[in-house]
Amino acid sequence: MPWYFYLALKQLFPTGRRFPFFTAISVVSVALGVALLIVVLGVMGGFAYQIRQTIIQTEGEIQIKARGSIGNYHEVVRRIEAVPGVAGASPYASGMLMVVYQNKPSFPLMRGLDMASIGHVVSLEKFVTAGSLDALDDDAVILSEGLADALGVPIGANIEVYTPLMLARRDSEVILPHTVKVVGVMRFGHQELDKSTIYCTLRLAQELYGLVGDVHGINIRIQPGAKEDEVAGRINAVLPPDMRAFSWMDSFADFLTVLKLEKNMMTFVLLFVVLVAAFLTMSLLLVLVLKKTREIGLLGALGASRRQIALCFCLQGIGVGVVGTAAGLGLGLTVLHFRNDIVRAITRVTGGQELMARFYQFSELPEHIEVRDLVVIVTAALVLSTLAGIIPAVIAARLKPVEALRSE
Repeated sequence: MPWYFYLALKQLFPTGRRFPFFTAISVVSVALGVALLIVVLGVMGGFAYQIRQTIIQTEGEIQIKARGSIGNYHEVVRRIEAVPGVAGASPYASGMLMVVYQNKPSFPLMRGLDMASIGHVVSLEKFVTAGSLDALDDDAVILSEGLADALGVPIGANIEVYTPLMLARRDSEVILPHTVKVVGVMRFGHQELDKSTIYCTLRLAQELYGLVGDVHGINIRIQPGAKEDEVAGRINAVLPPDMRAFSWMDSFADFLTVLKLEKNMMTFVLLFVVLVAAFLTMSLLLVLVLKKTREIGLLGALGASRRQIALCFCLQGIGVGVVGTAAGLGLGLTVLHFRNDIVRAITRVTGGQELMARFYQFSELPEHIEVRDLVVIVTAALVLSTLAGIIPAVIAARLKPVEALRSE
């Protein structure tokens, strides 16, 4: 091991002594900056990732929509399933309903499912918390958890369903609701879906909305490894002009753009925390140079070159960066792991437990950190720490041995 490398390690971590104050302050400052970056980027990335997972798990990666309803959808599904990269396709119908139970109304969003093909696109069974998806037929529905709680509907109870078509009839006609049985309850972990969604069969949805064999859209699941935009482009090539395939990114482009902008801005702002930590490290190294002036002069008198003296102090900045970055990675990933426990503790004190669910639509704080983000954080911390050691290293290297030895 070169002597200047050994001396740099001894300056940072002297043997048989307490952990030096200089090293502790420098490492902690870098670690806190790195941890803050990891936590913020992990949470901001988690929102986009959770949106993607929610869409894929409930609707698939791609949706086909038309200007009106889609007729002859069996032929359209056949064309889509022949496109490379498509794993499955399932038609659906959707719309607003008025649901009444014991004179208590609610206005959920209806999703009519084709039970013969829905399993090729999404696995809704894992979201069922009560009842069974197999019990869903043309005279039954499944409610989201929030809707069932709001109405107070138990499994097996009958509810009355009204559609806008019924309400649009003439005043002289008697409005007869469609009575259906509740056979299940679903929970998705997304506030909007859990609050007001009702699932029924496609035939029942077509009857309620008078579609007469048409559908409102088609959900598509792509094969593993395929890219949504590329598959959507191939699907659009075989669709009629009045239909278009939208990837999940197209459907939520505005929201994802806002999240990306927020993530980039938070990264830019929090990089200043690491920059401040680098300036602190540089200041402490400058103090160390002034304190060790005579020792630096002695090294020069013993034959040490300016390059070797400079490396001795520059390596200390790198050492602080490496140790601080490693500690920050551990701290940041630990905070992300226990993020929901921390959030619950904070919101319990502040009284804002429902704010996140109401604003971001998630019942728990999501998390997703990409390898690219970790590389950016680690690289920035190491580069700034290295730069923090360069100025003190240059000053130490320019000291003349004779003048340094005369220093008091």
